[in-house]
Amino acid sequence: MNSDFYQVLGVTRDADQTAIKKAYRKMAMQFHPDKNPGDKQAEEKFKEAARAYEVLGNPEKRARYDRFGHAGVDGFQGGAGFSDINDIFDAFGDIFGDFFGGGAGRSARQRNSPRRGRDLRYFLEIDLKDVMLGAQRSIDFQAEMSCETCEGTGAQAGSQPEPCRLCGGAGQVIRRQGFFSMATTCHECHGKGQIIANPCPDCEGRGRVEKPRSLSINVPPGVDNGTQLRLSGEGEGGYLNGPQGDLYVEIRVKDFPGISRQEEHLIGHMEISYLQAILGAEVEFDSVVDTETVKVPRGTSSGDQIKLAGKGLPTLRGNRRGDLFVEIAVKMPKKLSKKEEELLREIAAAKGETVAEGKGFFGI
Repeated sequence: MNSDFYQVLGVTRDADQTAIKKAYRKMAMQFHPDKNPGDKQAEEKFKEAARAYEVLGNPEKRARYDRFGHAGVDGFQGGAGFSDINDIFDAFGDIFGDFFGGGAGRSARQRNSPRRGRDLRYFLEIDLKDVMLGAQRSIDFQAEMSCETCEGTGAQAGSQPEPCRLCGGAGQVIRRQGFFSMATTCHECHGKGQIIANPCPDCEGRGRVEKPRSLSINVPPGVDNGTQLRLSGEGEGGYLNGPQGDLYVEIRVKDFPGISRQEEHLIGHMEISYLQAILGAEVEFDSVVDTETVKVPRGTSSGDQIKLAGKGLPTLRGNRRGDLFVEIAVKMPKKLSKKEEELLREIAAAKGETVAEGKGFFGI
């Protein structure tokens, strides 16, 4: 279950950006891994707060979230918001630097070395027919990649980033007071250790650009809600020629009218007449893909289930198929013809059953 991002950060829905950033700083300080070594619960809180701030701290994403909730921002995201802790440090290192000695989890040297791109997650909605037969689907999304013009350096062609003169390329500034010293993120280079004097015009010095992506996805038969399909190397582009991350396509299966799913089994619902229930019948039932013939035995009652073996869904590994259970509802007539009522009264009399006298269906 997705948590409300405003509740995660403890702010109201009309909070301004300053209040949101302040709330995130407070939570980041409380649950930072350096303060909670080995505490998995604190680590999850740290990630959850970062995911909330990633959305609420961005006006465009916040607007989509306010309008559509999680569905507005979950089209694609990295893992559970971030693929690992270092992604959070990379994204919000300037926030951590103020109170953890530039503890963004990476030194300037690490930041300026090739490294793997983030994993992305895409939510793909399919229907039950796709689960039955499998499907090919095309997906479109945006992914951050290294700028091809500057090869990810952020510097204009013919130039290179220069070491930061304030921190000497370390990304941190050491401040000493008496016997104490404290390292803080360099405010000139924001922990990168480099200054870009001539920014690349295509990426504006970021070294990264958003690019549209389009992929064809093979959905195998038997998938279920929450099934994740991993596409290796199709995620966010690597940094400075590092390897690309992976793309995880998470399946969401839409409801099918009149049929529900229980793992590989299907539960259908069919209405029959009282005469078919009494005498038995063969009735056609529209299932997910085909029309099935359901043999209704004599004396069937409402709530009875008729099993059609092997007419359910395939399992993901394809080694067996589930069953279709058709649940019966017997429909009783609200009106009878005079002849029908006479025949039913004759049957009741023959069986010695007491039935209502006087006014019948026609008030006679």
